[in-house]
Amino acid sequence: MSTTRKIAGAALVAALGVTTLSACGGDAKDKSAGASDAPKSKTITLVSHDSFNVTEAVLKEFEQQSGYTVKVLKSGDAGAALNQEILTKGSPRGDVFFGVDNTLLSRALDNGIFTPYEAKGLGEVKPEYVLDKEHRVTPIDSGDICVNYDKAYFADKKIAPPQTLDDLIKPEYKNLLVTENAATSSPGLGFLLASVGKYGDDGWKDYWSKLKANGVEVVDGWEQAYNERFSGSAGGKKAKGDRPLVVSYASSPPVEVLYGEPQPAEAPTGVSTGTCFRQVEFAGLLKGAKNEEGGKALIDFLISKKFQEDMPLQMFVNPVTKDAKLPELFTKHGVVIEKPETVAPDAIAKNRDQWVKAWSSLVVK
Repeated sequence: MSTTRKIAGAALVAALGVTTLSACGGDAKDKSAGASDAPKSKTITLVSHDSFNVTEAVLKEFEQQSGYTVKVLKSGDAGAALNQEILTKGSPRGDVFFGVDNTLLSRALDNGIFTPYEAKGLGEVKPEYVLDKEHRVTPIDSGDICVNYDKAYFADKKIAPPQTLDDLIKPEYKNLLVTENAATSSPGLGFLLASVGKYGDDGWKDYWSKLKANGVEVVDGWEQAYNERFSGSAGGKKAKGDRPLVVSYASSPPVEVLYGEPQPAEAPTGVSTGTCFRQVEFAGLLKGAKNEEGGKALIDFLISKKFQEDMPLQMFVNPVTKDAKLPELFTKHGVVIEKPETVAPDAIAKNRDQWVKAWSSLVVK
């Protein structure tokens, strides 16, 4: 994926490369040591994409309660990070991998990089997110890739903003949309998959032919699309972007409010709710992990209510557990996508490369 967040606008916040977070109680006894004389590792290494984040106090509470120290190894976008784990299969760089999503899930499972583990608290995860019945991966968050629109532009022009994929090919929206390259970008791929989910394998190419005829612009990645070409973001205004429609995330409007200077009372952007593709991110215990028990404890923590409720404002994604509540920023300025487009992970695995190749020939040539 190009910036991996995908799912939920976290690319609006700068990410660190490699972060080590240590507990105050780093010398605590390992409760799982039992009678063995062999020393147990006190460090759990979480391999992730660059957008993983958690409030320091929340992580420290887990570390103090468990006796472990968590090291976060950020490894670029999700696709790059996953490829590294496939290359080091059996001798992983860490204990847990976070960030594989439903567009990459079959690749990870087919390569056998995870050890099955049914996490404590899995019963609280909404069943529609449990895509692997063998529990090689555990659902952690969800998010929706959607077209965002510049509210001011459409108000000034007295044009209703588009709400569906069908709307985007109408004449009144000609030359207004910018999207990311499906071959190089997570949201770009998600938007392509939205069209596959909506129109099927027989109809998505015709849709993109019409979208191209209607003046869609394609750029390499989210940063360029949102902060340079889109007219509705703070970055877009500085760069004088002239496209009032952009492929981004359903969580982007709350992010605009949170980081607006000055902070706006209302989000300056909206979401076209009939254009969305649902992403789900997972974590898995890496096969050959040096600290398997610690890795299991960390996965349990990632679906705990404490982490799930911290996550939205840290990574701009939605919790997957039934008991977690969204922060007011999300409920006030965000939208709930009731019927996002989805494509089965095995269908994505089977067809992704040929879909992207056909899309590239059709749209980018």
